[in-house]
Amino acid sequence: MSESLSPEDSFRLQVLLAQDIKTIRIDESTLTLHALTDKGEASIPLSPNCRTDKYLRLIREVLSGHALGSPGGYPVFLTRWTRHGQMAGVNLGKLLLTGEPEAVVAVVHSPGLTDELARHAWWTLPTIENARLMLSREAVAEGPMGPVLAEFLVEHLPFLQDDHLGIIDTVAVLIHSKAVTPAGVETMWKFGRRSNSHFVAFLEMAAGRLPLPLAAHAQHGAASAALANELAAGHPLIQALERALSAQGQTFLDAASDILERPETQEVVSRTVNAIGRYLSGASDWNQAEQPRSDVCQAFAPKLEATARLARCNDSLVQPIFARSTAIGSLMRRRIEPVITPLLKDIAALRS
Repeated sequence: MSESLSPEDSFRLQVLLAQDIKTIRIDESTLTLHALTDKGEASIPLSPNCRTDKYLRLIREVLSGHALGSPGGYPVFLTRWTRHGQMAGVNLGKLLLTGEPEAVVAVVHSPGLTDELARHAWWTLPTIENARLMLSREAVAEGPMGPVLAEFLVEHLPFLQDDHLGIIDTVAVLIHSKAVTPAGVETMWKFGRRSNSHFVAFLEMAAGRLPLPLAAHAQHGAASAALANELAAGHPLIQALERALSAQGQTFLDAASDILERPETQEVVSRTVNAIGRYLSGASDWNQAEQPRSDVCQAFAPKLEATARLARCNDSLVQPIFARSTAIGSLMRRRIEPVITPLLKDIAALRS
């Protein structure tokens, strides 16, 4: 042990490191070293005999020397690799014994992350970013840690506040992981009524299975019956209209309208218009699709025309504006109004 450490800390670390330790964290505010062992949690109050920052560095050098054989502390080259998933050949469990937050982040980013390692990393550094990254791993999402991380993220979504990209990414991970409970899904959806950025990931990843669906359009049944032949023939525009008038379609369009009426960032706008186009166009080639010409189709002409325009929309509508401006909030909304207003009118036509 380093002679620079106080005698009591040197002895306590010797005793601790002789055990089967899973992970270590250091609380710098209370100068306490915490460890998760095979017997449970243990802690050591530190007694610095020099400047605090220097003493903590000495402690971490001892831990790194024990775990990695690197007496100089957590290797700098690992820090460079941390956020690129380049951790092949490194024993991830040993990184958690260094007492370095950056080493925990390296483990969280690693493709080799397991459910057990996720449990240890979570005990060490429970942050929203770490939860989101770990839940994106299939092994974690499908393991015992999946529901734990999902519950944490749902509960902490309100704390993201104005981090709109963080909100979208968090909701997307939760939907993709399938680790969130049905009640959690409904909670996230309800958050969208206060901050509509929550809706974006739903429109991207759960269109057709949105929670708390609205009623189908009053003309849905009549349109489906009248256009039954075209639906059976697989006409893309007729299918898109039926989809838009369904309960899921009305829920989708209601959320999309909510977003476009008051988007906060350019990313929110771009991803929303892309989602609208994807949902209504499906997998059809709209450049090759012929317009339906039967008399019964003409009876639904206004809604068919609105559907066709929305099915073709994407972020190319707004990119020329965004390319010349970094504006967000109310200024951005004023600049994109000529583009967004027609889309809102088309959505209203399909909901009226």
